[in-house]
Amino acid sequence: MSELKVTEVMSVALTKDTPAAHWGKADVTFAAEGALVHLSGGDELRQIQMAARKLRNQGISNVALSGSLWDLNSQWVFAQGFATAKPGYKIQWCGDAEVQAELQRRIEVATFARQLINETPENLSPVKLAQQAAKWLADIGGAKVSYRIIEGEALLAEQWIGIHAVGRGSERPPAMLELDFNPLAADAPVSVALVGKGITFDSGGYSIKASEGMLGMKCDMGGAATVTAALGLAIKSGLNKRVKLFLCCAENLISGRAYKLGDILTYKNGVTVEVVNTDAEGRLVLADGLQAASATGAPFIIDAATLTGAAVMAVGSNYNAIFSPQVDVLQLAQQKASTVAERVWPLPLDPWHKEMCPSSYADTANSRPVKGGGAGGASNAAGFLWRFVSPEAKWLHVDLAAAFEDSASALWGAGATTHGVLTISELIKG
Repeated sequence: MSELKVTEVMSVALTKDTPAAHWGKADVTFAAEGALVHLSGGDELRQIQMAARKLRNQGISNVALSGSLWDLNSQWVFAQGFATAKPGYKIQWCGDAEVQAELQRRIEVATFARQLINETPENLSPVKLAQQAAKWLADIGGAKVSYRIIEGEALLAEQWIGIHAVGRGSERPPAMLELDFNPLAADAPVSVALVGKGITFDSGGYSIKASEGMLGMKCDMGGAATVTAALGLAIKSGLNKRVKLFLCCAENLISGRAYKLGDILTYKNGVTVEVVNTDAEGRLVLADGLQAASATGAPFIIDAATLTGAAVMAVGSNYNAIFSPQVDVLQLAQQKASTVAERVWPLPLDPWHKEMCPSSYADTANSRPVKGGGAGGASNAAGFLWRFVSPEAKWLHVDLAAAFEDSASALWGAGATTHGVLTISELIKG
């Protein structure tokens, strides 16, 4: 970040000393030289992120991290706690040049994702989301990046049934972004395929959300922003493998053209789906993206989506839920998340989860016709998605329970958190 005058900056240091008696049990204290964050053992990264929130809540906007106790992850979690949806805050890093360079890369991609997710939905149509993601990656990857955007009725011509159905109720057309990052030979195999849910606003459709549940639904393209930012970070870090990205972009609105409960969608792979809840739209668009990803022949497919409230209920808003048929994939995701100070937790996914949304009229329904999709809703959603994944590929589904905060918490400012970007970037890099 840009240099600041010393007089404008508060120094923030870490210490393992207990605060002076007159500070009581305070974990953040102040002296002439600046603020001290007192670490008390246990989960110190969590303590640091909470301390950053406290400092930011006091109106402090410009800080310089100082002292020998800061490392890469402690500085990063401080930055995550210090961030807000509104601009006007700055952090000066410390440590060696390599650490500072990595932090700069992280903050650049996190800023991109945060601004995209926090953008008002009026300013971010499905096509514009696809365009902005593609342009940002092309600016990073240069000639190694190629892409096309399929929009509106052209989706039907290519049998991307789910994206078209969910998005047809809006005056602004739905779109799929197909992007190829290839630093190798033209015929190089695809190593990883990424899929992101890009619902730029989710009213719930005819299964309309209550106002308080709809307010934050600009965040429903958080999966698209997350996988885009993750790929951008990997490219900035010197990625030398071929990766394809598919963003499934639509607005889920109500009109005379909107899809309806009872509709049956026939997907490209022949699977028929009865719509029993138009608010379970994310899995309908991801089904197209997962088929496109499978067609690349990539041995590893990762999708990310703000998919279910059930995942939030299961793991809370400080973890992302992960699903995979392969235990080694879950273990790898947990290991990668741990190295970058992010949190993931596996939830059940068994073959019988594919059958947990039965239909009398189609191969499957898109949910269960009960509030919230019923018990095990996050696993049932993952089971639905599994129908559209190549059996030859390893697959990780990330339900982004921790991607957005409706209001500020002890760890996060209100809005996008970007939690999950680093984990997926590490998985891309391998």
